[in-house]
Amino acid sequence: MRQIITAKLKLITSPEQFEALGHTQLAYRDALNAVSQYAFEQSKTSSVTRLHKGMYAELRARYHLPSQLACSVERQVAATYKGLWTKLKKNAEHRRAKITKKRFKGLDQPPHYSSPTVQYTYERDYTFQRESRVSVSTLNGRISLPYQGYDKHIALIRQGARIGDAKLWYDQARKTFYLLVSLSIEVPEPRADHLQEVVGVDVGIRYLAVTSTSTGKASFHPGKRVRHQANHYARLRKRLQQKGTRGAKRRLRRIEQRERRLKLHANHTLAKQIVEQHPHTLLGLEDLTHIRERTRRRKRKRKKNGKGYEPVSVKARKANRVYSQWSFAQLHTLISYKAALAGSLAIKVDANDTSKACPMCGHTAKENRPRKGLLFVCQQCHYCLHADLVGARNITMRALLVRQDWNRTGCLSIIPDASDREAKAARLRRYAELRWSPEVTNKPPVRDLR
Repeated sequence: MRQIITAKLKLITSPEQFEALGHTQLAYRDALNAVSQYAFEQSKTSSVTRLHKGMYAELRARYHLPSQLACSVERQVAATYKGLWTKLKKNAEHRRAKITKKRFKGLDQPPHYSSPTVQYTYERDYTFQRESRVSVSTLNGRISLPYQGYDKHIALIRQGARIGDAKLWYDQARKTFYLLVSLSIEVPEPRADHLQEVVGVDVGIRYLAVTSTSTGKASFHPGKRVRHQANHYARLRKRLQQKGTRGAKRRLRRIEQRERRLKLHANHTLAKQIVEQHPHTLLGLEDLTHIRERTRRRKRKRKKNGKGYEPVSVKARKANRVYSQWSFAQLHTLISYKAALAGSLAIKVDANDTSKACPMCGHTAKENRPRKGLLFVCQQCHYCLHADLVGARNITMRALLVRQDWNRTGCLSIIPDASDREAKAARLRRYAELRWSPEVTNKPPVRDLR
C-alpha cells in the first residue's frame, strides 16, 4: 500500500534567482485568470483539449510561459471548473431533496486565482540534482537552487521514493520560496490480526476529539482554546470588514492565515497524540459527509402579518458560523495518513445516531440528550454518561463489527456506501442490535437478540 506525503523544501536563492521565481509566479497567476475567463466565455467548459486549442498560443506569446507550465495552467483551470460543475450538480440534488434552499453561485462568474502558487511536473518542470540541489523552470529557463528540509524527507528523496508533482510556494512573512514536493512511499498492508485494538474517535467542537477503546478506556481532547481563538478572529474580522480600508483588508489576510495555521497546528498535534497513544489499532471515524447541511439552522419564525419570514436569530447565526469553521475533515485526513505511517488503519462508519443511541439498551431518541448538552441520559434505562463518550463507544462497537466482517469475508470497506439506501438501512439495523458491556474485550460486540 502506498501513502502520499508532502516534503517542504526551503529554497536558498540569490537576488537574481529570487526575482526570476517571483516573475514566474506572477505570470503563472495571470495566465490562470486569463484561461479562467476564456473557459467562462466558452460555456464554462472543463475540457482540457478545448482550452489547449484556444489558449496555448497566447500563453506562450503573451505570458512567456514554458510549454509544460502552459499545459499545467490549462489542466489546473479545467480541474477547477470540473469541481465547480460537480458542486452545482450536488446542489441541485440537495435542492430537489429539500436539504437546502441555497443556490450554488460558484459558476455565476469566472473563478479568480489570487495565490501565485506554481504547479510543477516532475522531470519536466523540475528535477533533483546532486549535493541537495534542485533544477526548476522559470520564464528565462532553468535555474539550479540548493535546498534544505526535514532530514527524513530528504532521505526519502535520495533513497528513491516515488516523486510526484510539486508546488512553488512563497512565504510572504519569511520572504522565502518553498518547494512542496509530493512523495509516494510504500507502507505495509494492514491485516486484521495485526491490529491489536479497536478505538472509536468522536470529533466535535466543544471537544475536538473523544476516544474510547474496546475495553472502555477513554481520553478527552478539549477544544476550548481553539474555539476561543476562532471567536476572537470572527469578532475582529467583522470589525475590519465594516471598516473597509486598505489597511483593514491587509490585516484581514494576515489574520486569515494566522487562524488557518492555528487550526492546522491543533489538528496535527491532536492527530499525532491519538495515533501514538494507540499503536497498531483499527481507528473508527464517523462518516460526516454533508454534516453542515444536516446541522444548519434554517428555521425562521413567521411574521405576525403572515407575510415573509423574520431573519435568522443571532444565536442561530453564531451556531452556523461555528459549524462552518469546524475542521473535522482536516482532522480525519491527518489521522488517516498518520495512522497508515504508524502501522494502524483508519476506517469510517455511519454517523447516524451515534450520540442519541444508548450503548447499553439501544434506545434511540433526541430526548436522550437534554437540551443538546454534554450529558447523556437514556430515557429508558436511565444510563447516564458524557454524551461525546457515548458517541465514541458507539463508534467503537461499529468499528468492531466492521472488523468482524473483515475477518469473516476477507474484504474491508474503509468508507460505508451511502448511495445504496437498502444496504445502509441493513447496516443501521445491525448497529441497533449492538450492546456495550463493561466487561467488553477486543472481541466483536455481542448482539442482544431477545
